[in-house]
Amino acid sequence: MLVGVLFLIVGCNAKAKETTSERLKEKVKLAKAYCEQNNMNLDVCVLIDMQIHSGKKRFFLWDFKGDSIIKTGMCSHGSCGGGYSDDGTISEPDFNNVPNSHCSSLGKYKIGKRGYSTFGIHINYKLHGLEKTNNKAYQRYIVFHSWNVIDGEETYPYAIDESWGCPAVSNNFMREMDVILKGKKKPVLMWIYK
Repeated sequence: MLVGVLFLIVGCNAKAKETTSERLKEKVKLAKAYCEQNNMNLDVCVLIDMQIHSGKKRFFLWDFKGDSIIKTGMCSHGSCGGGYSDDGTISEPDFNNVPNSHCSSLGKYKIGKRGYSTFGIHINYKLHGLEKTNNKAYQRYIVFHSWNVIDGEETYPYAIDESWGCPAVSNNFMREMDVILKGKKKPVLMWIYK
């Protein structure tokens, strides 16, 4: 009986990974076409899959030329509440574009200028929402930054801390991303999807 249960669990995990991989590949095709049409960077893009539990790596830096993942990392989502850790959205996050909601917004973003952050390693990148679902991101101060409480390793089944809507990563991951982003002449696409 135990062997059957283990086989079922392993089979379910393999199927979940395959589904995630298929979804990622589909997003990559659409992301590349979008970048070509909108004169954006064709070296890399950032894909963040919010269907993946926050305790697992769901931030993917994709290499268009090598057709592969360069880096993966942990990434927060918004609490949609008053605090940094509203238990209501840990496993099933809510998303909207409403100012002061502390929710993340789904959709495509242009990663903008590098600036100073009060969080993490004191670097952030402005995010410009490119769709109706996230077009208030700049106004809402939704930025890409690091945060000291974000773990660099997977914590599943435990969730990581929630932000006020920003896609926050670990300090070390942000250092690696900063090296890549600050050297790009054309804007890099970030796509947060579910």
